[in-house]
Amino acid sequence: MKMKLDSGWIAGRWKEVSNSGEELTTTHPPSPSTKPWMEGLVPGTVLGTLLKNKLIPDPFYGLNNESILDIADSGREYYTFWFFTRFQAPMSANAHASLNFRGINYSAEVYLNGHRKVLPKGMFRRHTLDVTDILHNDEDNLLAVLVHPPDHPGHIPIEGGQGGDHDIGQDVATQYVEGWDWMAPIRDRNTGIWDEVSISFTGPVKISDPHLVSSFFDDLKRVYLHATAEFTNASSLAADCTVKVQVSVDLEDGVCLVEHDETQKLAVPAGTSVLYTFQPLFFYKPSLWWPNGLGKQVLYKVDITVDVKGYGESDSWSHLFGFRKIDSHIDPATGGRLFKVNGEPVFIRGGNWILSDGLLRLSEKRYQTDIKFHAEMNFNMIRCWGGGLAERPEFYHYCDLYGLLVWQEFWITGDVDGRGAPVSNPNGPLDHELFLECARDTVKLLRNHASLALWVGGNEQHPPEDINTALKSDLQLHPFFKLPEIGTNLIDSPLWTKAYEDPSRYLDGTRLYIQGSLWDGFADGEGDFTDGPYEIQYPEDFFKDDFYKYGFNPEVGSVGIPVAATIRRTMPPEAWQIPLFQTLSNGYINEVPNPVWDYHKYIPYSKPGKVHDQIEMYGEPKSLDDFCEKAQLVNYIQYRALLEGWTSRMWTKYTGVLIWKTQNPWTGLRGQFYDHFHDQTAGFYGTRSAAEPIHVQLNLATYFVEIVNTTSSTLSDVTVDVSVWELEGSSPYRKHSKSISVPPKKTLPVFEMEYPKTNNAKPVYFLLLKLLDKSNSNILSRNFYWLHLPGGDYKPLEAYRSQKVPIRTSAQVALVGGTYKVEMKVHNLSKNSLSEGQSLNFEDRNNQQEPIRIDNIDTTQEPVPEKMDGLLSRISSLVCTRKKQKQMQVTETKGDHSGVAFFLHFSVFAATKSLKPGEDARILPVHYSDNYFSLVPGEVLPIDITFEVSKNTVPQIVLQGWNTNGHPLAMQVTRLN
Repeated sequence: MKMKLDSGWIAGRWKEVSNSGEELTTTHPPSPSTKPWMEGLVPGTVLGTLLKNKLIPDPFYGLNNESILDIADSGREYYTFWFFTRFQAPMSANAHASLNFRGINYSAEVYLNGHRKVLPKGMFRRHTLDVTDILHNDEDNLLAVLVHPPDHPGHIPIEGGQGGDHDIGQDVATQYVEGWDWMAPIRDRNTGIWDEVSISFTGPVKISDPHLVSSFFDDLKRVYLHATAEFTNASSLAADCTVKVQVSVDLEDGVCLVEHDETQKLAVPAGTSVLYTFQPLFFYKPSLWWPNGLGKQVLYKVDITVDVKGYGESDSWSHLFGFRKIDSHIDPATGGRLFKVNGEPVFIRGGNWILSDGLLRLSEKRYQTDIKFHAEMNFNMIRCWGGGLAERPEFYHYCDLYGLLVWQEFWITGDVDGRGAPVSNPNGPLDHELFLECARDTVKLLRNHASLALWVGGNEQHPPEDINTALKSDLQLHPFFKLPEIGTNLIDSPLWTKAYEDPSRYLDGTRLYIQGSLWDGFADGEGDFTDGPYEIQYPEDFFKDDFYKYGFNPEVGSVGIPVAATIRRTMPPEAWQIPLFQTLSNGYINEVPNPVWDYHKYIPYSKPGKVHDQIEMYGEPKSLDDFCEKAQLVNYIQYRALLEGWTSRMWTKYTGVLIWKTQNPWTGLRGQFYDHFHDQTAGFYGTRSAAEPIHVQLNLATYFVEIVNTTSSTLSDVTVDVSVWELEGSSPYRKHSKSISVPPKKTLPVFEMEYPKTNNAKPVYFLLLKLLDKSNSNILSRNFYWLHLPGGDYKPLEAYRSQKVPIRTSAQVALVGGTYKVEMKVHNLSKNSLSEGQSLNFEDRNNQQEPIRIDNIDTTQEPVPEKMDGLLSRISSLVCTRKKQKQMQVTETKGDHSGVAFFLHFSVFAATKSLKPGEDARILPVHYSDNYFSLVPGEVLPIDITFEVSKNTVPQIVLQGWNTNGHPLAMQVTRLN
């Protein structure tokens, strides 16, 4: 049994606390109402505690971070803090208790009921203390922890830099905390009890660090589950044990199937530990775990228990386990590293990840949103960058559930560990053995997760030679995982396990170790700086032969400014000024951001001398809202083109790409698909489109239409429908392909898109691509482009904003607990210029679209925010109750122009009477099945919207668009009490 200690903590600065640890946990326990004690944040950091108590301004707002004392100036003592809590822990007779810390930065002294224990240093290691004889069974237990910052927190040079002065690299800790080109420094360097604290109770024998491994033979038909665990007998008597392993899987309709239930005998001498390996469990064709986009993420529940004779159940352990085999090798055709899962090549399209929150305010709920967002973008890999965290089990749990392969790096970066400016120390941390202890403990913590695919020594640098050699040895592959082919059958006897040591006895043995992110099939494979670029690009350049030379790019980045509401939420009004556009002598535009944007690492949408300003392509922005709206257009195009360019050369030139980066751990203004509050940029949906498993796209360099099939099945009898649309809604060009078959894992050019070469081609036009199943006309992929003629721009779209295209929205709403599930349909009511019978409805993949039904509903409206008065066209109220679900369809028609409904996007707000400047009424996070979309005349698009709200919040769904003439449609959703 485990009891988390995640509430009731108080904290105080060490220099201001007069009592010793022994006194605090015996005769002089502190009171939260007495200075210097305050409410403590555990798990969390000192800075998080100070922020929680409003003793510092929000470091993520404006320039507030500059007013917070940096540890380099204050000294380490300033951020050395006591954390204290009381807890009750009734313990049964003959039970044993452990006090567990899953992560402390950087070192600590622990006092429990007057007893002291010094914890060793290192941010990434667990600590377990036997407190059986210390706990009070019938009264409060007093726990005090004195936490010391990293030994070498370093200084931040005036000019900033990657990892500050690099001193943090002398410790085994996160390196981003000294600041980077995408992150401001963290003033306390994340000092604190930053991960879970718990008390666990067992009988005389405890289970530690089980290791689960599956091995495959006979083309995945024959599978063995191996398990090894450490059993520790803390009693003074020998223990006769019965150990049991049970494997079960949830089927449909809540049925659980027990696949194995095996028991074995084990004797554990008093006061010793035994590493015990179970007899392998045989499975025939188990359901497999697949990455996102290739299949289901089936997870089996593995339970291990130990019963002690004369005592009963002494301890238990449980984990969700996925049967899958991951291989990778350097592809001779491309030079890139090629990953295979269960024998299927996986074209990697994913992103780089730092961590969820720069102040380590980590939560399971936030992790779930983060990882689900990555899955919704159709990504299949996340790279955990070496300057951030060894991610937590909760992160990996959701990667398991959503099918995201994880590349996990250890705590080495090129800038801090051997490169950078000035050149940093190449010898890594001062204590190499400490690094290895943290690495080995991290492997034990994470190795059972199906999503974990790769261990990497560091980012753009490998660890020092002795550490690198040790990691290669510790993480060597078991012979079973060196097989050239999954189908190789080396065994024909149930006694096959005698041929080799059981793979579960290895530290890992199943995953490859690569010494650094630029070696062995990544970038040029030799460790040189051959990743990137990280700035704005012309969209067509991503498709060109000379854009990137190597087969797998671990980092390529670009822009990513969020929506205007986020700017207002994170900066004072004087920082809402958009960049100045300076025209240079060479005709390029230089963007000059205000100081707050610059501090938040804004990256321009131009690159003078190479790329003309991509926002100005739509006309010079006039306001913050105008700037951010046009930036979203660029975000969408930029990231869609990036991934489509890579996918266009799938297996012929590339094996994968990881975008730098998917999100910011603070309120940054670059390189992100969603902001720190979980509101998505348009780049999120451009990426989502480009990375769908079956996709139709336009090669922007050749203007050939291409079909992408990343699945393992042949696409048979499909057709491509191409239609060009002018701004006012006419369609001068249409082409429909003959029946096509696309082999699995193949990008197939279909035909050239001819419209730009025709007479009277418009300077700006829209292109709609649809991939259809010819047998039933279902749309397998839909892709919408806005394009201009060579040498042109998008400025004709500016005049288009004054029009108002008629839009009908309808919805069905279900309220489940506090979660709203909205099935929305959006219909462009403009007259369809195509001939009768040529439907443009976007049917869902299951062909379940229903015709729009118009209901007349008489309901009472809730007030709309004052700032939206005069702007919102109310549709109706949808009334739901917890006890009885009520579904209604609602519709509204507005508009006096025909044409393409361009760049529509939903938002969800909390309805309120008034908003102060900078106040944010958005409800976040929201999951949309699509957003930032466009509809040609007559087209219908279903959108699913899911979000959670508190009981007293009235949500309002708002639809805005480029040509709604400044009048967003609003749908208010109220709740009956």
